Amino acid sequence: MSSPWIEGLRSIALYVPDLARAEDFYTRTWNLEVAQRGDGVLYLRGTGTDAYLLALHQGSEAPQVRQVTLRARSREALGAIQASVVAAGGSVLAEPHELTRDPAGGIGLKFKDPHGRVFQVVHGDARRPDGAAVKDRPIRLTHVVLNSHAVDETQAFLADALGFRLADRTGIMAFMNCARDHHTIAIGIADNDALNHIAFLMPDFESVMRGGGRMKDAGFPIQWGPGRHGPGNNLFNYFIDPFGVVIEYTAEVEQIDDSYVSHGPEHWKWPPGRVDQWGISPAPGPTLKEAQKRIFFAPQP
Repeated sequence: MSSPWIEGLRSIALYVPDLARAEDFYTRTWNLEVAQRGDGVLYLRGTGTDAYLLALHQGSEAPQVRQVTLRARSREALGAIQASVVAAGGSVLAEPHELTRDPAGGIGLKFKDPHGRVFQVVHGDARRPDGAAVKDRPIRLTHVVLNSHAVDETQAFLADALGFRLADRTGIMAFMNCARDHHTIAIGIADNDALNHIAFLMPDFESVMRGGGRMKDAGFPIQWGPGRHGPGNNLFNYFIDPFGVVIEYTAEVEQIDDSYVSHGPEHWKWPPGRVDQWGISPAPGPTLKEAQKRIFFAPQP
């Protein structure tokens, strides 16, 4: 256990310009299912215990991130996080309160970091029965990657406010750990503070590959992959959804504990021409790179 307060990543909320199109894509093509509908919002779940993974809200023409939701280890952790967020330079948007409008319920705290990224931390939200994984369907979210124009500051905030620790750092990314997954939030070294991508955990290698074929058949080609990352040792295929959001199918994410030794950029180097362990796929092209810096958090007061 790295963070004394955060158990993991629960869900992500996005504003999208077309809810009907979003539902069609994320259910028929990405293989999630509808958990619940609300007024101007759609909740989608995987096969795991989380009540939902994506909350898609009707928005304007440009998609935006509404919030990233993490799960707290205890009710008491919410109070500790609230104090730590303020001490670390963040702003509390809503103190711990009953989430009566959220289909998963629970107690939630909402805040933004010094660069405007909005987080919610929940405890006591509804969980589904623990069932067997289903081939070719996402189980849960495993990580989100957020770009930062000030990586050291963002890294320090996640450590001070949420108790994350640095698992590894490469020349392009800082991988932040809170529990068993190698990383739950990674920070992309960039000149912007956009959403880089959202990663969905698949049951196995076969599901990552079959997902790539299904996406290709539907007109959404693999933008990067198949491959196996260095930090996290996970399999990957990257895609761009109908609204420009970068999404990843991944599996076999490395599980670590407090004995894991962090490495820096000098360790994570590839031979010329390679950008992952296998060296099968070319490096990400301009289409993916541009998409990874277009989706921003919605402004908050």
